[in-house]
Amino acid sequence: MTARSVRVAGEAARPDAARPGLLDRLAHWVILSHGWGRFALAVAAGALGALAMPPFGLFPLLVVSLTLAVWLIDGATVGGSLRRTLQSSAGLGWAWGFGYFTAGLWWLGAAFLVEADQFAWAMPLGVLGLPAVLALFFALGFAAARLLWSRGPARIAALAFGLAGAEWLRGHLFTGFPWNTLGMALGSNLWTMQAASLIGLYGLTLLTILIAAAPATLATGTTARGRFAPSLAALIALAGLAGYGALRLPSAPDPTVAGVRLRLIQPNVPQDARFRADMRDEIVGKYLEMSDRALSPERTGISDVTHLIWPESAFPFLIQRDPQALGRIGAALPEGKQIVTGAARGREPLTRETAVFHNSILTIGPGGRIGEVYDKVHLVPFGEYLPGPLDAILRAVGLRQFVAVPGGFTPGHREGQRILAVPGLPPVAATICYEAIFPGAILPPVSGDAAPAVPGLILNLTNDAWFGDTPGPRQHFAQARLRAVEEGLPLVRDANSGISAVVDGHGRILGSLPLGTEGVLDSALPQRLPGRTLYAGLGDLPFALMLSASLLTALAGRFRQV
Repeated sequence: MTARSVRVAGEAARPDAARPGLLDRLAHWVILSHGWGRFALAVAAGALGALAMPPFGLFPLLVVSLTLAVWLIDGATVGGSLRRTLQSSAGLGWAWGFGYFTAGLWWLGAAFLVEADQFAWAMPLGVLGLPAVLALFFALGFAAARLLWSRGPARIAALAFGLAGAEWLRGHLFTGFPWNTLGMALGSNLWTMQAASLIGLYGLTLLTILIAAAPATLATGTTARGRFAPSLAALIALAGLAGYGALRLPSAPDPTVAGVRLRLIQPNVPQDARFRADMRDEIVGKYLEMSDRALSPERTGISDVTHLIWPESAFPFLIQRDPQALGRIGAALPEGKQIVTGAARGREPLTRETAVFHNSILTIGPGGRIGEVYDKVHLVPFGEYLPGPLDAILRAVGLRQFVAVPGGFTPGHREGQRILAVPGLPPVAATICYEAIFPGAILPPVSGDAAPAVPGLILNLTNDAWFGDTPGPRQHFAQARLRAVEEGLPLVRDANSGISAVVDGHGRILGSLPLGTEGVLDSALPQRLPGRTLYAGLGDLPFALMLSASLLTALAGRFRQV
């Protein structure tokens, strides 16, 4: 590869520059890298970008990461046939994605150590195997960008089109897994997250890529405009996002729902005890003691709240079939009070031959009466069930899902998903565990001429104790929090080991319990924001328009150089 071909590929040097600056020399070095060195650089760049995700939030590192990605693709476009350069770009995308997902999802390994005697051997499948599979989406994104690549600033739009499109596919294909979507780099900051009410997570993702990759042109433009205009535009866009967020956030707290007083219970029950039948009485007793615990003279226990919220899979038994436990709970629950709890539920009639189990949310009223029920729709592959085509094979080698339910959980019917009616609460958009990471999927689908559901809050019951004191639970909470901004709804989140919190429709945390602690959180319930957010009404349509604009920009740049 000659120096001239490098300049043609990425405009990496100015003809009049006798002494290239440090940034120019760095760009040349990246573009000229080859072999395993280039591959390792791509892995390192992706890993660096993962530090922009919660809980670290180091956005400048994503700028470095995506700037390097642009220069890597610049190098891949030099010489060779289109097929060869596409393969090279896809390989770099896979390497970048492998570094990103390994650095961002390493904490999944903690789940394999909860029952280490059964699952420790499979840890590499989660820690390295899953990132290797997810990286295929970024391989596709880099290859798509290469098809649209040009020598000028328009290649930033090409990268945004390729990567943002790949992120949307990652969130939808094969049940979807939109964890640590690139837009969370902006979606975890209170000011910049407000734009999610307009364009959702995927719109934020496209903006994130455009902003973070723009500085690549500082070392690869032949004119002042070509060098500085993209970075200036990125700064203006970032300032605009922050400005919009500052204007959208009111100075006063959101009003609260009259007559509703919540108590969230975070028991921090060890994960290895949550599924032990011999812990039955102890666990029920702990929930009841914490529910009636006095926190102050004004907060003396159950008598001072209207609703008790308990976390996902609260009991190591089927409470629907345990009249003793239900009686014990009912006796502690005065009239006018309600418990909303997670629980495994067997579908009746429940026999050995027809056993079907759901991961559910139950409402329990005075006397231990079970009321409304929600069955989790979006189950966790390998955690709650084994994917159908792999079920027989994996069981043959002794692998089962993490949750020890015979045959795994069965999902609730998507078409039957509904708003949960809890006495004394506004209509509840119920989610269990990682259902809250899916943008646009919080509300049930509207069928026929039915009016869209109008919930008053998002309820998220979860158990993140599988992952210990790692970034995982913090990332989970950040993603659930962004759903509140997208939908304009308050979020009530109760987790076994944290993070439990009440968040208003602007994403402001009104109260929370830290990770890895036992605690009780009392809170009022914020009202939903007036009307519907643009994203709640249009879904990913704004993102589709933004993606189309990026495609047209990239195509225009490519045609100009022909």
